[in-house]
Amino acid sequence: LAHLLALTCLSSCAAFASPPIAPRAAHVRIAPPLLLLEKDAVGSDTEAGGGDGDNRLLLGAAASLGLATAIHAPAFAQFASQWASISAAGVSGEDFWAPLRFWAFFAIGHPLIKPAVWIGEVLHTAPGPLVGLLPLGFVLGNLAVLALLATQPKVRLAAPVVSAALLVNFVGGGLEGSVSSSDYNLALDDGVKGCPAYEQVRQPSMDGFDITKYDGRWYEHAFHDWTQFSEVYDTTFDIELSGGGTRWLDDFGVKGPSPRSAPASWDKSPVANGAHYFLTATYDPKTPGVVQESGFGATFPNYIVDVQKGAGGEYTEALQFQCLQRGGVRIFEGINYLTRSPDISPAQLAAMHERARVAGIAPYGANPTDTHTVEFAPSRSFAVDNDWQSFWSALGVDKLLALLETSTHTAFERGE
Repeated sequence: LAHLLALTCLSSCAAFASPPIAPRAAHVRIAPPLLLLEKDAVGSDTEAGGGDGDNRLLLGAAASLGLATAIHAPAFAQFASQWASISAAGVSGEDFWAPLRFWAFFAIGHPLIKPAVWIGEVLHTAPGPLVGLLPLGFVLGNLAVLALLATQPKVRLAAPVVSAALLVNFVGGGLEGSVSSSDYNLALDDGVKGCPAYEQVRQPSMDGFDITKYDGRWYEHAFHDWTQFSEVYDTTFDIELSGGGTRWLDDFGVKGPSPRSAPASWDKSPVANGAHYFLTATYDPKTPGVVQESGFGATFPNYIVDVQKGAGGEYTEALQFQCLQRGGVRIFEGINYLTRSPDISPAQLAAMHERARVAGIAPYGANPTDTHTVEFAPSRSFAVDNDWQSFWSALGVDKLLALLETSTHTAFERGE
């Protein structure tokens, strides 16, 4: 998605560029100076705005921002009140700020990714012959937008305000649960207050749990988790254990966007052949099934709630439940439906939902309504190869991603 974000950044930069203003003749009148300065300022405004000094576009943009804020004011007020109660409970320092930054990172990340995917679809369905890798229609459209922003100060002033209104509306919808109940349910303590103890959700299948059998690749088939994005596909967790099973590295692999969410642009993305991000964890054998996982500046318990075993006793399915709270207020919950196979039947997924219900995590989002089913490509052995992938390779994107992956694994194996 980098090429999409670069084009967006180019447009944003133009939005803040000031056009040259022709010098004005000096005034020779003497009195009253304050009135003359005021008149000059109005005149400059009028000339810069290209009209009578009245900027209806900016007023309309400001009205849209005010309306979005007013519509979602109850959700934002509750959110602020909950963080105030966390502070009042004695949570301070990094214990307070790290979870807030964690929440904000993904609250902003989703409304950036979604329009980027949309722009990618516009890019790769635009009409006209190719100019390099870009359709002529897309090039001309971008030039028209840049020209509009460069020559129309009123549009340039209104654009960032409209963007802010859209952001407020999107985040407000996330707090209300009206955007997506699977990957963008941002509300704190929604439905159920706080996090349960592990003993409240642990299933009998966890008796005699052996962490060494959890090593290796898992395929994620469904999730309820705002640290993930519904636009990706072929999601895998590669668990690597070290230190006698007391440390683990979760190599989280994704491809994106998916063919379903971006049918025209999915194979042009710089991560069409996959990308990885990593979470580290510690494991105490005295509390089997509970992993203390860290990622994006936050640490939270990851409960392995249920495992299913194959004929040889190997683990074939698992339900994971992460829950982060401060001061008795739940800030984040993540639920993962994992198997050792990339293929799953509807009956098998339904059985996993039922086990989640029995475990008591359905109210936290482990149910068919509040989970996203992950898309898997029919064939996972091929590599996407086209002109766009050659372009990303020429820029070294594939080498950078490979370096990140290998260096992270090497550092983990060294105990760093």
